[in-house]
This record gives sequence, structure tokens and C-alpha cells, in this order.
Amino acid sequence: MQSVNSDRFQGQTVPIIQDPLINPAPPLYQQPAQKLPPEQIQLQLQAIAALIQAGNNNAAQKFAETLDPATMSAQQRDQLNLFYAQIMLSAGEAEQALNRLELIQAQQLSPDNKIKYFQSQAFAFSLTGHLLNSVRSRIELSKLLSSPDERDENQATILETLSLMPESALNDQSHTATDVLAGWLSLAGLLKLKERDPVSFDLELAKWRETFPGHPANSYLLKNMADNMTNHPGSIAVLLPESGTFAQTSKAIRAGIMAAYTHQDSNAAKPAIRFYDTEYSTAVALYNQAVSDGAELIIGPLRKDRIQSLADSVVFDIPVLALNHIEGLQKNNLYQFSLSPMDDVDQITRKALHDGHQKALLLLPESTQGKRIADYFTEYWQEFDHSILESQTYNRKDTDFSSAIKKLLNFDESENRYNRLRQLIPSVKFTPRRRQDADVILLSAYGNEARLINPQLHYYQAANLPVYALPAIYTGQPNPSLDQDLNKITFCDTPWLLDSDQGKLSMSALQDIWRQFPNSYLRLIAMGIDAYNLIAQLDKIDVIPYTGATGTLSLMFDGRIKRELVCARFTEGRPEIIDISKNSPNTSFTHEDRPTQEALPIIEYAD
Repeated sequence: MQSVNSDRFQGQTVPIIQDPLINPAPPLYQQPAQKLPPEQIQLQLQAIAALIQAGNNNAAQKFAETLDPATMSAQQRDQLNLFYAQIMLSAGEAEQALNRLELIQAQQLSPDNKIKYFQSQAFAFSLTGHLLNSVRSRIELSKLLSSPDERDENQATILETLSLMPESALNDQSHTATDVLAGWLSLAGLLKLKERDPVSFDLELAKWRETFPGHPANSYLLKNMADNMTNHPGSIAVLLPESGTFAQTSKAIRAGIMAAYTHQDSNAAKPAIRFYDTEYSTAVALYNQAVSDGAELIIGPLRKDRIQSLADSVVFDIPVLALNHIEGLQKNNLYQFSLSPMDDVDQITRKALHDGHQKALLLLPESTQGKRIADYFTEYWQEFDHSILESQTYNRKDTDFSSAIKKLLNFDESENRYNRLRQLIPSVKFTPRRRQDADVILLSAYGNEARLINPQLHYYQAANLPVYALPAIYTGQPNPSLDQDLNKITFCDTPWLLDSDQGKLSMSALQDIWRQFPNSYLRLIAMGIDAYNLIAQLDKIDVIPYTGATGTLSLMFDGRIKRELVCARFTEGRPEIIDISKNSPNTSFTHEDRPTQEALPIIEYAD
């Protein structure tokens, strides 16, 4: 097989291989694991590698499952485990990937596979929060990289990873670390000093050079560090509608962008920022105008038809951070960032599975949006061999949801049995009972609907059946007197609304801004904050997730930016944050695993 160019795989530079085995004959996928000659096994391993590098991870996994590790050599088993680790990482399953990597004898791998091994290991450690282990893997990786650009990129990632550690932890580790790692830890500490005391930085950096004269960071990266640690472009164009249906949505996003721009670190150079009205001209014309005006990055468009038109007509010479998501759209230099319901469903599913629930009832509005959400839930739960036992819809215009609730809980069937029995035995005494096979209710509802639904669930004997809801249940502002009726409901939402560790861009700090908008637009302000802050993260978010206002953001292989939310539970009418980050099973899905319905518009939470 022949390497023809390169592509990025989760922060790794890997060859894309063109080979007939990229599209193997369908019967091969259907064969059970069997004993094959060594030459045939090697051909299948090459096919799996080609599928992974082409981004077809589902097919790669199916093909890998046709191989029996017991019939393979030790080197071939190592290669297969490496492929499984790459497939798992593409789906965000970092813990499982690490388990596979632990089975590999790295010293026996080929040079190319050693690079992939340490790249995968570093990425998996980073995703699971083991930052120091991630750095150790990247130090080993540096020894294998022959390209100066690749080494510089790897060194930049080492510093970015260490920058996430507290200064006290860096100092503690540097006392016991030796050689190269000690130098990196010390240098990362100096960068934190630069933020506090830029005057002392040059002197301390000179001392560092004397202490670590042969350190790998004494390179182009170090010489240009001061300019490159903040990666904002010099000029930004923002493509948003200033009139029409999406004008208010645009206004909220713009408010978030400008809040982040205004509160940007004063030590960093601020880019020029210019807004273009997408209702005034076509997206293609505005893109060309922005490039002509010197834009180095574009935020927007917002509407999906504008994004699709742009993708169909333009080769993206500069990065574009689109503010919506189109299923199946993938293009170089195009990033898609939205308040996607896929992330909402993914996160509440993870929480429910973490809490041990397996058999769910689904209650959601009777609408196109409700149907899409039902499809997402069904897809996610079936992926883990768990069940959506029943799904019921309700009319949002109603105030009495008892009919849908009784059907959902099979209460109506119990009443029907009683009525039939009463015809036979008029004096019979009978108490209707709800179904007993379910262990959780999954709810999609706005707060005013949920405040009526939850008490009615209690009335129909479901008080002990846990309820897990999508973010729309929370208005964004605590209201204990009203939200008492939401007590015990668990939901996952945008961290900014829960005011968790947002600093100078927190909701409490930006009251003058968000009070200008209805509650249904608050999440869009957080989205604008992240849209601006993401522009300095795009070159590394595939390696190091970014903790933002809308969640912990990471880049999927198709260019979609995925959000990991914060979970909370209503207690005495107030949401209390629940930390599930350390113990929850990873239930992320790849683009190929998602339902194929069109993603919801980003104003899905608007009442």
C-alpha cells in the first residue's frame, strides 16, 4: 500500500492509504472470526488501517471483529489492539482505549505504529484527566518524530497540557521529576509566572536555559513562545443576520461574543473584529468580502442553508467556525459549533446509565422536535442494549397531562381491567397500579410544563420513579418558589447557567448583558462567549478539550464541536450540581453512529 498524503486523526498526523481493501467485499464483514493464514491476517490488518485512516471507523471495527486474536502472532495482536484503541478514541471512549493500549508491547511495534501508539496514549490520558501521564507519552513521542514541524507541534501540546495543571502541582512534581520531564514542568511554571509578572519572566527564562541547556524546548517553539501561546488571529469576521427570524438569536450570540472580546486577557493582543449582515448579501459573497478585508478567521454563518451554500461554493482558505450543525457535512477548515440536542441526549443518557438505569419510559412533546429527540434517545439506549419500553407524547397547549402519563405508566390498562372486572363482580375492590417494569422516565419539557407533569407523575404512583430531563426544563435562573415542583428531577445543562467556575465571564458577572434578553436566549449568550474563545483553541481542541461556558468542548473527527455538560438535580427548588466526570461510563458516539435526522435549530429552547 502507498501513502499519498496526510490527514489528522484526533491530533495525530497519519498517512491516508489508498488501497482496494478500503472497500472490502461485503461477505468479509459477515464472516465469523476464523483461523487464517498469516499473510491473509496481515492483509486484513492493512485493510483495517486503511479504513481507520479514511475515517470509516464503524467498518474498521466490524472488520476487526472478524479476526481471532488466538490465531495471530504477538506482533499482530499488538497491531490489532492499537487499531481498537484508535477506533475507541474516535468515539471518545478513552478509558476503553487505555485498556487496549495496556495490552501492547510498545517496544515490539514498528516505528510508524510506535508513533501512533504514543499519540493515542497521550490523547487518551488527556481525555481521562491524567495530564502528567499524557505529557510523559508525548515526551516519548518526541523521540520518534523526524519532522521539525511535528516536533514543534508536539512540544506546544506538552506546554498546553501542563498549563491545565495548577502551579502548586507543577512545583511539587518538578522536585521529584528528572531530566526532560523536570524541564517541561519548570518551563510550564515559568509561563504561569509570565501571566503574573511578565517583567521577571525574561530573567527566569534565562536561568531556565542555564539549568536545562540541552532541553528539547530550546528550539523554534521556545524562541517564539511569547507570541504563540495566545493564538487569536489578527482579524476576525462575524457573519450573523441583523434582521429577520433569527435576528434576536443573532443578537444574543453577538452579546456573548462581545463580552468575551471585552474581557479578553489584557496581556494578549486583541484582534480586529468586523460584523457582516447575512440578510444583506449571500454567505458566499460575504465570505469573499471578509477574506478581501483581511479576515484570518470567520465566525458564522448561523442559518444552516447559509452554511450549506458556503460549503458547496467555497474552498475554505481560512478557518470557519459555523454556528450550527449539518449532519454529514464535513470539509477541511470548517468547524461546526451549535447547541445540538445530540449532546443534550448524550449527556443525560450517560448520567442515567451511570446511575444504573436500563429500562426507560420516554415522555416528550408532540412535535417534529419531539420526534427527533425520541429518535436520538432510542438510538443511544439501544446502542448499550438497554430499552426504551414506551414513548408517549403530550400536547404543549394542555395543562392536564394525565392522559399521556396514564398511557405511559399503563395506568389506563389497569383501569380498563378494573372496569371489565367490575362488570363481572360489581362489589369487587380494586386499586389501579402503574407498570413495574420501568426504572426511569426520560423527559423533554420546558419548565412550565414540567412543573405540571412532575406532580401528576406522583399522583399516578410514579413518585419513586426517577425523572431525567433535557436542559430546557431549567429557565436559567433559580426560582425556588416555582421550581419546588421540579424537586428530584435530574438534568444536564450549560455550565454558564449554573454559574460554575466561569470567572469574569460568569453569569453573575455579566448580569447587565443577559438581563436584556428573555430566559430562553441565555444559552445563546454562553454560545457566543465560547464562539469567541474557541478561535484560540481550534488548533489544539482535538488534543486538549476546552472548558467553556457551554460545556467541555472537544472536536469530533467530522469537524463538529461536541459539548460535555454539567449535571444537576433540583433540591428545594434549586439546581444543585452533580459531579459525574470521574465515574460515569463514556457513552459518546461517532458521527456515523448518530441518527440521520437533521439537527435542531439552535433556538430549540425558545418558548
